[in-house]
Amino acid sequence: MTDTSATETVAPKTVPAETVVTRFAPSPTGFLHIGGARTALFNWLYARARGGKMLLRIEDTDRARSTDAAIAAILDGLTWLGLDWDGDTVYQFSRVERHRQVVESLLASGGAYRCYASQAELDAMREKARAEGRTRLYDGLWRDRDPAEAPPGVQPVVRLKAPLDGETAIDDQVQGRVVWQNENLDDLVLLRSDGTPTYMLAVVVDDHDMGVTHVIRGDDHLTNAARQKQIYDALGWPVPTFAHIPLIHGPDGSKMSKRHGALGVDAYRAMGYLPAAMRNYLVRLGWSHGDQEIFTTEEMIAAFDLPQIGRSPARFDFAKLENLNGHYIRSTADGDLLAALDGLLPHLADGAALAARLTPDMRAKLLAAMPGLKERAKTLVDLIEQARFVFADRPIPLDDKARALLTADAKRVIAGLIGALAPVAPWTAEATEAAVRQFAETQGIKLGQVAQPLRAALTGRTTSPGIFDVLAALGKDECLGRLADQAGDHDLAPGPSTGTASTPIS
Repeated sequence: MTDTSATETVAPKTVPAETVVTRFAPSPTGFLHIGGARTALFNWLYARARGGKMLLRIEDTDRARSTDAAIAAILDGLTWLGLDWDGDTVYQFSRVERHRQVVESLLASGGAYRCYASQAELDAMREKARAEGRTRLYDGLWRDRDPAEAPPGVQPVVRLKAPLDGETAIDDQVQGRVVWQNENLDDLVLLRSDGTPTYMLAVVVDDHDMGVTHVIRGDDHLTNAARQKQIYDALGWPVPTFAHIPLIHGPDGSKMSKRHGALGVDAYRAMGYLPAAMRNYLVRLGWSHGDQEIFTTEEMIAAFDLPQIGRSPARFDFAKLENLNGHYIRSTADGDLLAALDGLLPHLADGAALAARLTPDMRAKLLAAMPGLKERAKTLVDLIEQARFVFADRPIPLDDKARALLTADAKRVIAGLIGALAPVAPWTAEATEAAVRQFAETQGIKLGQVAQPLRAALTGRTTSPGIFDVLAALGKDECLGRLADQAGDHDLAPGPSTGTASTPIS
């Protein structure tokens, strides 16, 4: 294989005379998993960078395992990721007649033949080949035999008449030059005895008919490339450029499992990741452009190329994804984050209840709180959890730490704050901060001894966005009501007990 290691810079691209056409071709037997999403992204970026097209083909020939729900999940996942495709979605099963026509043409040209071998004969061939250490399991029993010798009542398969010697090679954009010795490759089945085409045949015919110029897919398909190139050669069709991407492994280098992140794209949406962050994270799984980590979509398109994809498996890292997502949350406009929350709620267990609470007034409070909320959040779910105090009904629930902090002395402080805050107008973060500071100074207590009980009373927690941002976001009436709920019958008592009331807060 040739050396295709990554380089620090990417040469400017020019649109070739031939339009670049890539395709994403998932099997609808389950969700759109993270590896499939990355493959789709790589196809999308390569095509978009060159003014080409990315097509979508659903490989649904496995009728027993293909489901409408899986198809819907694939389409929905691609749409959520922002990966659009060109033209109508192609469904492979609908093209079965075309696949059969191609097989008939191969039979007519001598590039294929009918094989009547029984299962017992095939089993015997395999056992003999394995005993002799040969990888070619089929011995060509019907390759040059007269069809007139066919046993009656047997429906044959159709096999490719593959070359017996020499080599089959591809110049892979990621793996370099890959060579197979033809003596090790069987005459593969093109058409089963029931007349259905095999995957190997269908893929070649569909890629050819769809005008695909570049096949970008996982390297678990690398051995398929040898078989498929032989079919292309037998048909006299041009062979597309191949690029086989290493698979994604877990952080420990082992095969990826659910605990590593081998989940559907829908699961990442439900966990609160942003599509832009997912695209950025996925593009860096196995591809690099110097030391750059953060990419806008436009930067990805401009920089992406196949030789910069490494040959070693990429390692999935949830912590890195969370940190990247946090960056995107902090960088996203507040209104856009609110829209993202709208999109997330249908995918959460209590999403419908929260959505029902999003009145215009509540949305305004969330927007007001958003600058402080997004500073700490790594996911949209984090954002919602931190915003629970905005949604909370009075009297708001207190967590254990907040309840412990609201001692009798702290409640007297809160009672005094009601009087200090009631005259404040207009109700802004700056105005409430001035009133709270003046109150603390008048009472001879530290600001922290006021701010922490205030935070607990307003949010039910001991951590939150900046307390004066919280005051501004909740609004005057709600804040005074929540303070009254926690102050109870306490009045601010002058003297030493007030000044030493609660635990000092930093």
